[in-house]
Amino acid sequence: MKKFLALLVSLPLFLVSLHLDGSDIPFVMTREEKALLQDQGLQKLTRFQKILDHPNVFKATLTYSDSDLTQVSSVLLPNIPFQITDLRINDQGQSVFQLENGTYVEASNLLVYNDTVYSRETVSEELWTKSEVTTFASPYVSGVGTSSHPVAAYTRFLATEKAETFSGTYYKYSGYGWVHESQLSESDTRMDRVQEVLSQKYNQDNYSIYVKQVQTGKTAGINQTEEMYSASVTKLPILYYTQVMLDKGAIILNTQYDYIPEVNTFSGAYDPSGSGYLSKTADGNHYSVETLLEDVTQHSDNVASNILAYYVTGQFDKSYQKTIKDVLGSKWDMKSREASSEKAGLMMEAIYRQNGRIISYLSQTDFDGSRISKNIDKPVAHKIGDAYDFKHDVAIVYTDSPFILSIFTDRASYDDITAIADDVYAILK
Repeated sequence: MKKFLALLVSLPLFLVSLHLDGSDIPFVMTREEKALLQDQGLQKLTRFQKILDHPNVFKATLTYSDSDLTQVSSVLLPNIPFQITDLRINDQGQSVFQLENGTYVEASNLLVYNDTVYSRETVSEELWTKSEVTTFASPYVSGVGTSSHPVAAYTRFLATEKAETFSGTYYKYSGYGWVHESQLSESDTRMDRVQEVLSQKYNQDNYSIYVKQVQTGKTAGINQTEEMYSASVTKLPILYYTQVMLDKGAIILNTQYDYIPEVNTFSGAYDPSGSGYLSKTADGNHYSVETLLEDVTQHSDNVASNILAYYVTGQFDKSYQKTIKDVLGSKWDMKSREASSEKAGLMMEAIYRQNGRIISYLSQTDFDGSRISKNIDKPVAHKIGDAYDFKHDVAIVYTDSPFILSIFTDRASYDDITAIADDVYAILK
């Protein structure tokens, strides 16, 4: 019987079934003999056959002062380097490692593993770092230290190598080090930083701020759905609809409209005494669509906006209302002029996507020296709005990845708007 058991134990593992029942062997075994055979088979399956050159442990693991593993000495902790000097079989038939300090640990791959780089390949992948970045001198295994060249968060780089270790996948940032894939993204991460800055510095009740990166569709904001009086920003949907009519061929830039008294008196018309240079009272003159668009975009002219609204939008008729709602997903009340920074941002994005003459007009206005565009050294197309304590600006900023920036304020200054714009631009430029 003992000889037969010894023969079974010496067979290759793939010939030994670790599940034993009455049909597995041609004779009757005691429970103790079955358990012994099971245990010896598992030991063969889990024991190491050689010394590990880069050992690590999965979890806190006991070491012993004797090779029979009866006298506890200390504890090995994950990712704390240790060295193995010998592999032996103790009196109980267990494989044990002797460590450089003379203690012993069971040589089981359920406890210990060889922490090495499993694979390494050349790649060319554009990646972005996230908020937390730890850079290692090489693909991380136990004992590898951090790089002396840390990588900044929310930055783009070209990964030149990819490596797999026990702790995961690492990418090489040439000149800096190796970063774990959990701290990287395939898409632009800068909008996460924008949200951090807005939340840290501008989370105030009198601000409604909306930012959208056009190419990625990522957004950030503070109170972006809260509505307030939008003043001349409500001219944006009128501009958008006029471009729609131009694109359809319903009107042309040279289409002429008469300046009659009714254009300043219909429901929803702006007060003609507000901003702009056209006569505050009807003068009977003819004005082209192109002239009116220039006056609205560049001078925020109330009368020019009224003329377009009166003739082109049909005094905000059902067709106009449906067109704007289709873009925004909700109504823009042209009478109360209540709107949010998000709604204005979406409207500016729609105008940007039209890519018509209006964008060029919005890029050269009387208001370029203040608010959003004041300190930005890239092209900016924007529409301002002022009334009472409300000061707003809505822009498309033409960086390498254009973004929408819509800032609504109540009881704030132009410089406050500029400060917000500068912080956002510093991240997305």
